[in-house]
Amino acid sequence: MRQAFRLSCAVAVALALGGCSVQVHNTTPTHFQADPNIGMYPVTATIKSGALVSSPLYLFEVGGGHKVRLHPNATGTAWRAMLPVRCKSSFPLQYLAIWQIQGVSTRQRLFPAQPLQIKLDQPPLTKAAVVDTSGPPVHGGWQGTVDYEFSTAANTNITGAKIEPVGKTPQDLLWARSIHVVSTFPISASCDTPTAVALSSGYRVAKAKLVISIQSKTTPTWTTTVSFRPKPAGV
Repeated sequence: MRQAFRLSCAVAVALALGGCSVQVHNTTPTHFQADPNIGMYPVTATIKSGALVSSPLYLFEVGGGHKVRLHPNATGTAWRAMLPVRCKSSFPLQYLAIWQIQGVSTRQRLFPAQPLQIKLDQPPLTKAAVVDTSGPPVHGGWQGTVDYEFSTAANTNITGAKIEPVGKTPQDLLWARSIHVVSTFPISASCDTPTAVALSSGYRVAKAKLVISIQSKTTPTWTTTVSFRPKPAGV
C-alpha cells in the first residue's frame, strides 16, 4: 500500500511538472538558397503546452543576438516569423519561449539549449552570357563583360579566369584562341553587387567557356558559356 502511494505521488508530481511546461519543436529547413533581393527567411516552429499553461504565450527567435517575435496560427500550434539575414553563409537559430502558469507565475526557456546553424547556399552564378558585337571593334576586338553576383559573404574575391573551348572542333578551338580575358585579378566583389569580368574577342562571332576561380570553399570555380554575336536585325 505504501509503495503504491509513493508511486502515485511520483506520477502526480511528474504530471504536474509536465503540465507547467511547453515544448518547442523547430520546423525550419536546415538550409535555404540565399535571397539577394529581400534577404528574408521564414523560421517556423510548433508548440505543445501543458494543461496548466495559460495565455499569453510568446515565442522569439534569439539566435543571432536579436529578438524577432514569431506569431501563431489560428490554433496556436504553429508559429512563424521572417528573419532578416544578408551576406552570410549561415545563421544561428534558437527560440526563447515565455509563458505563464495559471496567470500567476511566468517561465521562460531556450529551445534548443544550443543554437542550430541554418545554411544559406550561394545561388547559381551566371551560366550563359551574350556580348553584342553589332558595333565596330575597339582596340582590335569586340569588348564585353560577364557579371557575377555573390550573396553569402560580405566580399568575395575572383582570383583568376581563363578561356576554354566549348568543344573539340577546329572552329571551337579557333574561337577560344580569339577570346581573351581583359580584367586584372583579384577582383573584389561586394555582396549582392554585380561584378564584371571583362573580355575581348578578335572575331565578331565567337563562342567559348569562361572559367573563373573564386576564393570560396563551396564554389572554387564557375564556368560560363560566352557568345559573341551581333543582335538580330530589328531587335
